[in-house]
Amino acid sequence: MPGRLIRAYTVLPCLPERLQPLHKLAYNLWWCWNADAVALFRRVNPDLFEALDHSPIRLLGATEQARFEQLEQDDGFLAHMDRVAGALDHYLNARTWFQETFPTSPDEPPPRIAYFSAEFGIHESVPVYSGGLGVLAGDHLKSASDLGLPLSGVSLMYREGYFRQYLNIDGWQQERYPENDFFNLPLIPELNPNGSPVLVSVPLPGRELFLRIWHIQVGRVPLYLLDANIPENQPEDRGITAQLYGGDQHTRIQQEIALGIGGIRALKALGKIPTVCHMNEGHSAFCGLERVRMMMEEHHLDFPTAVEAVKAGTCFTTHTPVPAGNDAFPMHMVEQYLGAYLHKMGVDRHVLAALGRQHPGNENEPFGMTVLALKLANTSNGVSKLHGSVSRRMWHEIWPGLPATDVPITSITNGVHTQSWLSPEVEHLYDRYLGIQWEERPTDFAIWNRVEHIPDAELWRTHERGRERLVAFARQRLKAQLKRRGSPPSEVDAAEEALDPDALTIGFARRFATYKRGDLIFRNEARIAAILNNDDRPVQFIFSGKAHPRDHGGKELIARVVQMARRPEFRKRVVFLEDYDMNVARHLVQGVDVWLNNPRRPLEASGTSGMKVPCNGGLNLSILDGWWVEGYDGDNGWAIGAGEEYQDLAYQDEVESRALYDLIEQDIAPLFYTRGTDNLPRGWVRRMKRSIMTLVPVFNTNRMVKEYTERCYIPSHRRFSRLAADHLKAARELAAWRRRVQNDWGHVKVEAVEAPVGETHKVGGVFPVRVRVNLGHFTPDDVEVQLCHGVLDAMGEIAEPRAMALLPDSPFSPNGSPRMVTFSGKVPCFASGQFGFSVRVLPRHVNLPHLFEPGLVTWG
Repeated sequence: MPGRLIRAYTVLPCLPERLQPLHKLAYNLWWCWNADAVALFRRVNPDLFEALDHSPIRLLGATEQARFEQLEQDDGFLAHMDRVAGALDHYLNARTWFQETFPTSPDEPPPRIAYFSAEFGIHESVPVYSGGLGVLAGDHLKSASDLGLPLSGVSLMYREGYFRQYLNIDGWQQERYPENDFFNLPLIPELNPNGSPVLVSVPLPGRELFLRIWHIQVGRVPLYLLDANIPENQPEDRGITAQLYGGDQHTRIQQEIALGIGGIRALKALGKIPTVCHMNEGHSAFCGLERVRMMMEEHHLDFPTAVEAVKAGTCFTTHTPVPAGNDAFPMHMVEQYLGAYLHKMGVDRHVLAALGRQHPGNENEPFGMTVLALKLANTSNGVSKLHGSVSRRMWHEIWPGLPATDVPITSITNGVHTQSWLSPEVEHLYDRYLGIQWEERPTDFAIWNRVEHIPDAELWRTHERGRERLVAFARQRLKAQLKRRGSPPSEVDAAEEALDPDALTIGFARRFATYKRGDLIFRNEARIAAILNNDDRPVQFIFSGKAHPRDHGGKELIARVVQMARRPEFRKRVVFLEDYDMNVARHLVQGVDVWLNNPRRPLEASGTSGMKVPCNGGLNLSILDGWWVEGYDGDNGWAIGAGEEYQDLAYQDEVESRALYDLIEQDIAPLFYTRGTDNLPRGWVRRMKRSIMTLVPVFNTNRMVKEYTERCYIPSHRRFSRLAADHLKAARELAAWRRRVQNDWGHVKVEAVEAPVGETHKVGGVFPVRVRVNLGHFTPDDVEVQLCHGVLDAMGEIAEPRAMALLPDSPFSPNGSPRMVTFSGKVPCFASGQFGFSVRVLPRHVNLPHLFEPGLVTWG
């Protein structure tokens, strides 16, 4: 109402002094991956803890004072609380892998790493995530904390988060957006010394957008979240951080300006300017521009020199295997929002186009955030080996002179934070038979090989309890869904008979996108009905997942699955659980026998959902795509097909659905139901153990974060420090060298190649090659001459070339023009067959991250 004045006030729970450790525990998300801490909060009030999304903050706020008074007198509870509080203190103060591996040195400044992501899935009680990207980012922070990395997370604090899903009577997805109550989340406001909130601002057309900074503590690691819903902003701007992936392109670019530019400014305001920025997807790529602006302003640099320094300290991970999935904006929109900001940096339209386009001169090409990230990073990677290969092909035009195999995009395969997804019962089993070090050394194969020592009966019974708990959870959720939908009482009562706690249970839960083919199992309805309702070997499916609100095709898939589940022949064997979140995911991965994944290869970049299953004893059944290409060894799960790729999609669906039915009928169900006299499926348990031993120590985020640290963070930090030293002397020299190379590279030519071509050579022998190169204005130190050799394919191409450097024959003399230099080497003959070689010249500089980075090459 006009003129109404609302005076805000805050009410906090009144914990007795003796119970104050609960407050400290509730405000550090470490509790969510410590089973003993979860059990402690559940002990306060089990039903309330379940009803409040397992949120300790909300639990403490909703618990009656009389209950606290009871707990204050409960010696057992107090001992439990003190034990958990002591465990957190020990965790925070213990020596870490990072401290042991990269001790501080007086000769090198300590690294400060900032990890940017549009979403973080840490726990369901903090709903600022949508799916796999966010959950991976959350697991990344947890492992960074476990390993002791000097890392901070950066994202946006969404008032409404991602949508909550419910289905109408026809099975069509509906969305609702409940607001997050910030005061019932583990949010800590960042404050100035005078108690006022720390604010930063970012440029928008004709105005500034102000952002408040909150932080969530994730073990040792802070996650900073930026919030636009503050009085300093215009009413229409306060909604910029309302929804994750909501709104139109204008909202998206505003969010990405807030995340990238605002994130860097927030870190500066907090005194945490990073030496390395890791962009998890291209949403945060504007952070590179802001770092460049800061370098120019503080050190009086030109734009190219600042870019060299920033690039040296920037890493980028791409997750999307199709061009359409990468954010891109019309060039005029980028100019509308950032024109004045870039003008102050001396960046004109030509320079902007060169940063955000694969083909800068193509006026029809939009400004790509992934392209910007690739051009501002010194390390770039996909999230599985196959996805790295797909990404190199997809973005090779940024480096037009290089074959796709040499495009500088590598791969670091994703993982999951094992403790976050492990059932408490299985965790206790591991403690007994593997020893307690598996938690601190989750990548140690020797520890996981001790799984062989777990008695088959004990492993099987523990896994069965997970399945029983999943079936009970699914029935409860199904009844609630039906009541909410207004279903008749008879249908609600029938939900009690859905699923069988002893039947082979297959799970399928993920984002519902058309390429993931959530309804593939129903392609032949008669055949799947026969499989599910087999009297001796029944099979059941539990589905869950959301479609993006604008993905009509994904919503159609959900509706088809739901309609199938309602048919009489499927009613007891197929269930769809609404509102997929981390809580539903945990129940599923801890309870299913088999995890199904059937995307169209190669469209699954990684697929981390299946990695959460092996540690709980589940097995994977998947297309050979994403991580499963690396994970599958023939005995630790099942592969659908042999890695084929199809042009005819209907034919692909027919072939792969038949292969899926055959596997379930002929291999999976018989193995599951073949029991000995002790009713144990010993063949199945053998495969469970093989899956645990081969997959868990590899596909975890501790291994992944160690890889990022050793391959990206530390090399980038050292490169950045080297370029920034001595008033950025090395950065200035590198920028000048790059200008010279860009201007004069056209003069470099391969004039002659001398080699015994056409001759026959023996395995184990070598043959000489001499290459005369016109270096133009360069010296041998400015170039690397390489010979690329390997087996010829049917098209006469070298499919997988090996590169070897050739060396100059004699000391270089700068006198004379042109500068002719002869390089030579000997080519080894490793194997018999038809081979070929080619010669290329690449620019070389000691401060380049790799030879291919400039994108220049001369072939001869």
